[in-house]
Amino acid sequence: MRDLASTLLSWDRFAVASVVAVRGSAPRPVGAAMAVGPSGEVIGSVSGGCVEAEVYELARTVLETSEPAFATFGYSDDTAFAAGLTCGGSLDVLVQRDTPSLRAALRASSDGHPVSVRFAVGERVFTESWLPPPRLLVFGAIDHAAAVAEIGRFLGYHVTVCDARPVFATPERFPAAHSVVVDWPHRYLAATRTDPDTAVVVLTHDPKFDIPVLVEALSRPLAFVGALGSRRTHLERLDRLREAGLPAEALARLRSPIGLDLGGRTPAETAVSIAAELVALRHGGTGLPLSSLSSPIHRTSESHGTDLPQRRRHEGRTAARAAAGHADGVQSAQCPQVPVLLGAGEVPRDARVGLGRGGR
Repeated sequence: MRDLASTLLSWDRFAVASVVAVRGSAPRPVGAAMAVGPSGEVIGSVSGGCVEAEVYELARTVLETSEPAFATFGYSDDTAFAAGLTCGGSLDVLVQRDTPSLRAALRASSDGHPVSVRFAVGERVFTESWLPPPRLLVFGAIDHAAAVAEIGRFLGYHVTVCDARPVFATPERFPAAHSVVVDWPHRYLAATRTDPDTAVVVLTHDPKFDIPVLVEALSRPLAFVGALGSRRTHLERLDRLREAGLPAEALARLRSPIGLDLGGRTPAETAVSIAAELVALRHGGTGLPLSSLSSPIHRTSESHGTDLPQRRRHEGRTAARAAAGHADGVQSAQCPQVPVLLGAGEVPRDARVGLGRGGR
């Protein structure tokens, strides 16, 4: 739902449908959302097309009645026209109207705050958490960087482009970047907060830039560190990094030459290759054609929360504890919306939205 926030906040009223449980194979994971606006406009998706029409009509009803609804969709053999998932799985969808508390949560998330909201359904509780998007730091203000920034933003990263040359590092050249920084890459990275979800892409292709920033990047616990260049450049780069004192385990984390083997040459094609490696690493994918594999398309982990960057950031954290139980197997169709505070500290009885500590 968080990825729909800007549009939802621009509407004076809306109904939003959220996937709260998935069993078996389904096109979208738990947390996927679709919303219907005041004039019947629709954004988002809960199933990739299988049950969208049915959910749309349900959301229109909720928008008019303000009564939340709960529905289960699955594959049906009874009729070819039944609303169901042709992939054979099933999913539960909760549809609710906008409320001041929900709007407050969306607004806080848009401002960069970590937010968790709960929705009580009988004796069960749904929890949805929105954390600030993971960062993608792109070093080197070249044409490839513009394409990487665009696809990185599309994938949900907060993108920064950095280069020491002010004539190249301008917002006009990188409209998709959230920020453009003029500074030496290694100096900027040394002064920048990163976390285990941060991805670093080095496109400078110049030793005086890329060696210092790679030394800094490979000394940090980052999700991804990749560098552009030929295989010859990569070997020379490894020698320089060894001379700089990086140990073998740090060098093993360097993804270079960066990207998957797609055969592309243009900046846009190279960006797709880099993005493909980011996605494959993030989800544990093989990078092979699905047609050549017999394993499940959707991995089991996709059934356990919202989008993966957010789920990964929850692993090992003790700050925002979820209510007992998961969203699977809800028995009741009664869905009173009761968002409550989730997080540390004393909780006022009438609290509705929980803001975690910190921010971007």
